[in-house]
Amino acid sequence: MNHLPKAVRAEAVSKLSSVYVNRQPLKGFSMEEEKKFMNGILDVNPDHVDWPKHSKMFWAELSIPVGFTGVKLEIGTEEDGTPHNIMDYIKYRFALSHPHVALTKEEMTGNTTKRFYIQDLAREDNLKNASIQIRKDADKEFIKLSSRPDAMKRVLRLLSNSNPDRLTAEQVENALYEIKNSNPKKFARVATDKNLEMKAEINQMISSGVLRKIGNQVIFIDEVLGDTMEDTVVYLKDKKNSGKLTILRAKLKELAII
Repeated sequence: MNHLPKAVRAEAVSKLSSVYVNRQPLKGFSMEEEKKFMNGILDVNPDHVDWPKHSKMFWAELSIPVGFTGVKLEIGTEEDGTPHNIMDYIKYRFALSHPHVALTKEEMTGNTTKRFYIQDLAREDNLKNASIQIRKDADKEFIKLSSRPDAMKRVLRLLSNSNPDRLTAEQVENALYEIKNSNPKKFARVATDKNLEMKAEINQMISSGVLRKIGNQVIFIDEVLGDTMEDTVVYLKDKKNSGKLTILRAKLKELAII
């Protein structure tokens, strides 16, 4: 409709109408929810023998006119779950279940089967704020790391393929800053990992050739220390394997001297 004059588009109305699923009209509620929320909406009560027939007719005839600027629905509920506006809530739940309705504009744009989308401003605000909080957390961790050069190297070792031992302090900081900005969530997760030091040490052993990595497995000579990095950390932190860890550290130190 974008080719039509603005005044005409403003008056244009589409309809979100019923569709059938397995020969039954699409419903916005489960059977239990239907009895809870639609008692008083249908002409019979939930215990009446004709409730299923009236329910089927209601959903089959349900249609939501959607103007060019959309349709506003009140979907708020009381603390006990009672909707502020029961009909708006019914329409909302119907739309959520409808195959022609996307949850976001982006989803609708990328899917030719979607003709409508739900704009939930509260959800959009929550998502945006969650993204902001992730970036704030990443910034906090970056500032903490800035005063600890060794810690910065450990984090960089786990987040990139570069060898931080061959970089200047400025290069390490620059590289970490770029990673933080491009993937703040991953950066914060690695920076706050309680096993950061051990994982970085294992990574250094792998890059130096003391250990090998095949797939996700970490191997010393022919012995699998762990099927994943997490398993390898558990293995090497186990006191009964302290001798193996001492051997690995000695080999890593030898290579550093050479």
